[in-house]
Amino acid sequence: MTQVFAVLLSALLMWASFPPLGWGFLVFAAPAPFLWAMRRLSNPREAGWLGFLFGVAFYGPLLIWIFVLGAVAWIPLTIVMALWAAGFALVMYLARTWSPWRWWLVAMGGWALWEFLRARWPLGGFPWGSVGFPVGALSWPRGAAQWVGASGWGVIVIGFAAGIVLMVDEERDRRPLELAASATIVLSLMGALFAPDANGPPIDVAIVQGNSPCPRVHCENEKLRIYTFHMALTNQIEPGAVDLVVWGEDAFGGDVNPTFNGDVRRDMGAEAARINAYLIAGGTRPGEPGTFENYTVVFGPDGGIIGEYLKRHGVPFGEYVPFRKILQFIPQLDAIPNDLKPGLVPVVFPISVPEGSGLFGSVISFEGAFARTIRSEVRAGAQLMVVATNEASYGRGAASDQLIGMVRMSAASLGVDVVHAAVTGRSTLIRADGSVGRRTNLFDDDILQGRINLQTSRRTVYAVAGDWLQTLSILAGLTVLLATIGSGRSRDFKIRPQRR
Repeated sequence: MTQVFAVLLSALLMWASFPPLGWGFLVFAAPAPFLWAMRRLSNPREAGWLGFLFGVAFYGPLLIWIFVLGAVAWIPLTIVMALWAAGFALVMYLARTWSPWRWWLVAMGGWALWEFLRARWPLGGFPWGSVGFPVGALSWPRGAAQWVGASGWGVIVIGFAAGIVLMVDEERDRRPLELAASATIVLSLMGALFAPDANGPPIDVAIVQGNSPCPRVHCENEKLRIYTFHMALTNQIEPGAVDLVVWGEDAFGGDVNPTFNGDVRRDMGAEAARINAYLIAGGTRPGEPGTFENYTVVFGPDGGIIGEYLKRHGVPFGEYVPFRKILQFIPQLDAIPNDLKPGLVPVVFPISVPEGSGLFGSVISFEGAFARTIRSEVRAGAQLMVVATNEASYGRGAASDQLIGMVRMSAASLGVDVVHAAVTGRSTLIRADGSVGRRTNLFDDDILQGRINLQTSRRTVYAVAGDWLQTLSILAGLTVLLATIGSGRSRDFKIRPQRR
């Protein structure tokens, strides 16, 4: 019973680290009770169900905003996430009796492998709930993401939590905790002293949040009305007031589309020319039979279209249905009659302002949760990023704030300013150090104006090397795991008494 309580306590502390509470400081201790329970496993079955319990108790409440789409969406996703946690617990069962240092390395490497895999598989992965993201709520540690990324902070967080377990356990070995604490302190001080800064030509931005007249329920002429709302707000922007106007994802669609509708293309271009600014807007359009495209289009200050970006990473069961023929018995999937046709490559767009020129990139909604997707744009030359999103489907839950929490860590990791523009909120501007400006309210129509900068500073270590610390941790953990099992040394350590 003690182990069950420890697992539930850990899940509660983990949940509190993320929005809606966002008490990021808790994340350094939150995994400790769960890891403590993993040291007291008596058999694989117990390991599996305790790990599954942790997954359900943490990811279920964290992702409760998905429930507005129905239990058919929330329950399967929670189960998949819980199965990943069960897999980690089974790995820790193997290491439960090992020496402190070996157990510590396996704990870090095993958790790192868990997060690496579930951010990629199945169906492209789902990174929500990764332990490095709450660090974004802490300004000094967040500044150090430029060297290790959110994934690297995840390794350090687990190292710290596992160190706490070893310090209070029978062995009372303080060295792992001292090492993790030292890394945390040094990186935090470096993040405070050398916080990332885009440091380039300033760009005045206006985010136009037009809202929807009928979020989730899809009323008559919805696309036209959303587009009209955005145009009406854009008309309020004074000529010359900004250099860049941003509309969120799905701000137009159907027949109201600059690709097919010359009137829409002319009117959007005319607004860009009137303001003398670049205009980037997100929308959808039909593709090949049975498909559609989710894209952003960029107009230049002369009113002409500069280019487009096609969304590359769609939402499973939201923008496409995997195994559609097999799952056709599920009636809710009829709401997704067409599948997203994904783009293939990152795309960057030129931007010129009086103080200089550069390139900016765009990703769309779900893609913003993946550091590797934003990083690919930066590596393609982007010196400024736009995340266009909608999130009208998820009601007034914490989805928007959780996405902003992930995007802010990518901003700090890559050292770029980010425009986070939503149709229904929340919209905000994120600086290269991960600091977040004013946020619009959910389901409000609003214009958010501010100043950001193109990145002219050197690329960050994370932009160049990616998830290097996570990779090293995985390799170290696997090496210890395989070497110990292969040598038979796993039988050399005493099994500690079980506490229940």
